[in-house]
Amino acid sequence: MISARPVSLSILSAGYCVHPEFLTLRGGALRPVKFPAGYAVIRHPDLGPVLFDTGYSARFFQETASLPDSLYRHITPVVFEERDSALHRLREAGFDAADIRYVVLSHFHADHIGGVRDFPQAKFIYLQKSYDAVRSLGRIKALRAGFLPGLLPEDFLARSLPVTAESAQREFLHSLPFEKAFDLLGDGSLLAVEMSGHAAGMMGLFVSTAEHDYLLCADTVWSSRAFRENRRPHPAAGLIMDSRADYEVNFQRLRELHMHYPELRIVPSHCCEALAAWGTGGIR
Repeated sequence: MISARPVSLSILSAGYCVHPEFLTLRGGALRPVKFPAGYAVIRHPDLGPVLFDTGYSARFFQETASLPDSLYRHITPVVFEERDSALHRLREAGFDAADIRYVVLSHFHADHIGGVRDFPQAKFIYLQKSYDAVRSLGRIKALRAGFLPGLLPEDFLARSLPVTAESAQREFLHSLPFEKAFDLLGDGSLLAVEMSGHAAGMMGLFVSTAEHDYLLCADTVWSSRAFRENRRPHPAAGLIMDSRADYEVNFQRLRELHMHYPELRIVPSHCCEALAAWGTGGIR
């Protein structure tokens, strides 16, 4: 196992957007394809369900009801049903919103934070660098960065547990292309690594179940085909990246992981293939 303590993992999606494939994958189709708004429910043996991102919620449509924010949903049209929300799925599995004590946020794009207001007791874990990149943006710059501030609760900072350079870290015992990881819960169960590029301070998460190791790599790539076939996005995609150089570094890390650890399950947040292969349809 990569992480020190096994958990149960359910990979799901809360809605999806449609977007031309060629922008996210060199040589991809010109037609729009579905990109699920993926999130994960991690069943910790002591802490119960922990969320990794949330996908969309109905609040996304409220926040994009008028200009300029409505441009967001016109550029990347969103399809969402309440039955697919993280809160609804958790309730189906017998959990209440108050049962969620921690929500890990990979980064602050709207399709990853859309449901955070549904969990009024949760603490939010994220890389400080990620929030610093968006917290002071004006409305237009925030929109360009994919950030809708109204998706966050008013007491967001009071409930935040930001990860900084001084946070507890563990050295990897494996020859992975990361020297250290942030030990988010202090027991080795959730090991976070910075995977900036698509967004500043974006977080990836290594977790292990009793059977498999996973890397929840957020938006480091949009699909598994990208790292498997060595196909980067269209150059135009660089216009929405925080750093093309950081993107390249972490793209290469995924390539290395795939080649040297083929048994590792790498899960991009918006990959239909990964969702179909390892998604559960429900919460285990």
